[in-house]
Amino acid sequence: MTDDRTRADDASYVFHSWSAQAGLNSLPIVSAEGVRFTDDTGKTYLDFSSQLVNVNIGYQHPRLVAAIQEQAARLTTIAPSFANDARSQAARMIVERAPEGMAKVFFTNGGAEANENAIRMARLHTGRHKILTAYRSYHGATAGAIALTGDPRRWASEPGMPGAVKFWGPYPYRSAFHATSVAQECERALAHLRDVITVEGPGTIAAILLETVVGTNGILVPPDGYLAGVRELCDEFGILFIADEVMSGFGRCGEWFAVDRWGVRPDLISFAKGVNSGYVPLGGVIMSAAVASTFDTRAYPGGLTYSGHPLACASAVASMEIFEDEGVIDHVRALEPVIGERLGRIAAAHPSVGEVRGLGVFWALELVRDRQTREPLVPFNAAGPAAAPMAAFAAACKERGLWPFVHFNRTHIVPPCTITEADMIEGLDLLDDALSVADEFVADA
Repeated sequence: MTDDRTRADDASYVFHSWSAQAGLNSLPIVSAEGVRFTDDTGKTYLDFSSQLVNVNIGYQHPRLVAAIQEQAARLTTIAPSFANDARSQAARMIVERAPEGMAKVFFTNGGAEANENAIRMARLHTGRHKILTAYRSYHGATAGAIALTGDPRRWASEPGMPGAVKFWGPYPYRSAFHATSVAQECERALAHLRDVITVEGPGTIAAILLETVVGTNGILVPPDGYLAGVRELCDEFGILFIADEVMSGFGRCGEWFAVDRWGVRPDLISFAKGVNSGYVPLGGVIMSAAVASTFDTRAYPGGLTYSGHPLACASAVASMEIFEDEGVIDHVRALEPVIGERLGRIAAAHPSVGEVRGLGVFWALELVRDRQTREPLVPFNAAGPAAAPMAAFAAACKERGLWPFVHFNRTHIVPPCTITEADMIEGLDLLDDALSVADEFVADA
């Protein structure tokens, strides 16, 4: 089809997610390779968003494409009830790379379904019904996952699934606990969580579900000791610990799973995105031996037609092999100090940057109008004219050939894990230049 026909058909027939449909003018993308994609005018963008923070391996990796083609030529699909070599191998490889004590994998089609099944497993395993999640969180858009989500995207779906209870997680830059140090933030956040458990009734709580590193809601890296403290609370009260690694897993944080950074073992891990970089839809739940044994003689009441799809599982196997053969995780670890140092210099040069935080290739700049008061560049959940400063900044990035990931008053630096140091520096230079637009909205500019 012509590019004009693509645009016309999109406007006429495609109903887009998270969008008011009138006035949409979606950008047609015609090709992508490595860390760049190209639109219908021939303009190429360096992708600092990894689409939705999922293209960890980059675009069109030839080995990953070949694995899908080979599987399609051999067996395109088979029901979940059958054994299949691609599915079996993918499950084994994921368990082998997961923290010690994890035993089995339940495959889904994406991250939201993974979280739905994780909480179902937790409820059945414990016989309890409540699930605790943080206010600054996103766990998916299906009925249960959106109820567990802490950010405003859940509002339109309320009232939702019963049993979802929220608490405040650590966020030193904007502490809900009036902490004056990172250590104090950790201590007070854990004390708050204990209080919530107490007043909700420990015997009613099946699980605490956390993004190991909070993703869309700020790239909030947990203080050292926080995840261990959550694990201790769960053990004390017989609560399961579910780590949502949909965004933070598979190399994004310089580990197979971000929890490895702190040596903490959850009872359940939900994953998707980076497991195969979205080349074919895939997600899943990794469960501990204890949770898996609950269903040894009791049927698990869940599953979908396409769970563990052979094409998806074959791509996951290939992706993990590529990560190891090409040293992708070590590469991410080597990039981390490069990114951190450069972002530090960018922050020093721009009054609109309030804070830099992150790890691996998972970073955020928090943009402000005033560094002293920490007033955000745009209000919480801003829309329309109130969101104009961030819209102007995002447009400046795109004009320069950099595709940003922006949310509320933050821009996230989340390129593919395979980005070269040279491309990383190029992107950071473009970001540095575009921040001059954000600086124009600073109070004393």
